[in-house]
Amino acid sequence: MVIDALLLKYIILSFLWIEYLWELYLSVRQHKKVLKAQQVPKELKNVMNEETFQKARLYTLAKSQFGFVKDTFSIIISTIVIYGELLSEFWETSRIMSPYPGEVATSCVWLFTLSSLSTIIDLPFTIYYTFVLEEKFGFNKQTAGFFIWDKVKSFCINQIFCLMIASVVIIIVKNGGDYFFIWLWAVVCLITLVILTIYPSLIAPLFDKYTPLSEGELRTSIEKLASELNFPLTQLYVVEGSKRSSHSNAYFYGLFNSKRIVLFDTLLAKGDGSGCENDEILAVLSHELGHWKHNHVTKNIFLFQVNLFLLFYIFAFMFKYPPLYKALGFTKSKPILVGLLGVLQYVMMPYNTLISFLLTYLSRKFEFQADEFAMKLGKAQPLQRALIQLNKDNLSFPIYDNLYSAWHHSHPPLLERFDALTHTKKE
Repeated sequence: MVIDALLLKYIILSFLWIEYLWELYLSVRQHKKVLKAQQVPKELKNVMNEETFQKARLYTLAKSQFGFVKDTFSIIISTIVIYGELLSEFWETSRIMSPYPGEVATSCVWLFTLSSLSTIIDLPFTIYYTFVLEEKFGFNKQTAGFFIWDKVKSFCINQIFCLMIASVVIIIVKNGGDYFFIWLWAVVCLITLVILTIYPSLIAPLFDKYTPLSEGELRTSIEKLASELNFPLTQLYVVEGSKRSSHSNAYFYGLFNSKRIVLFDTLLAKGDGSGCENDEILAVLSHELGHWKHNHVTKNIFLFQVNLFLLFYIFAFMFKYPPLYKALGFTKSKPILVGLLGVLQYVMMPYNTLISFLLTYLSRKFEFQADEFAMKLGKAQPLQRALIQLNKDNLSFPIYDNLYSAWHHSHPPLLERFDALTHTKKE
């Protein structure tokens, strides 16, 4: 059994390093692609100036270099944790610190300890990315006080939900019998739907200010568009995202016949040339409503739940396997959360990687479908202008290595979407 456990440990470490090296290979390909790209693509000559192109190029290179350092640091930490069997050391410490006996209390202390250490370790990278990298290119709008309070709120809310869900998982596994995975999946499915329902209206406002879009031409046009498409619009908000970043976005949320549209204030046109004009915003929303019309959100939720059921099913057959725990340093006990982590994150890593790629591919198809929906509404030209403006405002670099893009981009790059829109207009 010791040999099996040792072999499994090295298999897990191999999975981690293979994934790291693969991601590194893709990132290096993309980095070289950006380094070689010195001129604005001919397709964008008339809509993107040299200054914007070069600034986006430098921003992309800076993020790439940051990613190299962060990912390398992360794989080293992961290797130390697994090889040094630190998870079991933290478990013993948590058992001693736990105010109550039993696995649930110990697991909560253990999970809180790990997430706290992870947050502390990651904090220097977060600070550098926000206040150095993003600041350098004019995106960061956060003060130090806002940043600290934002992180404190985020950490506390994450802990509340994670510890509650972890406790429920442990109780179900312990008391659910041989088919506990069915109960586990049903409860987690229910929790997911509840979070999707309450997050936008109860939790998101804790971080950003949401105000109804003021009366005027834009609001009237959006309401008219929603009415024509029978979109059940109940609320139309503007979120004050500019306090955090100058990046732009728009989205809708809500289950069944109660939908709400949210526009970032950075998306609205301003006197400095940033933001989108009204017809461009309508084109962006037409794209978003295309996702609704094609039931993309429902399909994604369904796929997520099917995948979750399969993972829990596999977990049910593997979590009692002793070498799994010994590989992570647990020789005396077999905590359920450790088994869940070992199976879902480590053992299933190749499967998770494949599923992630397939979902990325599917997401790209959904994006093209949503673009096509907007085009059928006569929004091809303003959607093109909106994509250009959003790329300019977000300093998104338009040139990507094909393999890197296929692996990472759930949204097709600008040139691919631009080409699809252009072909449709010509047709």
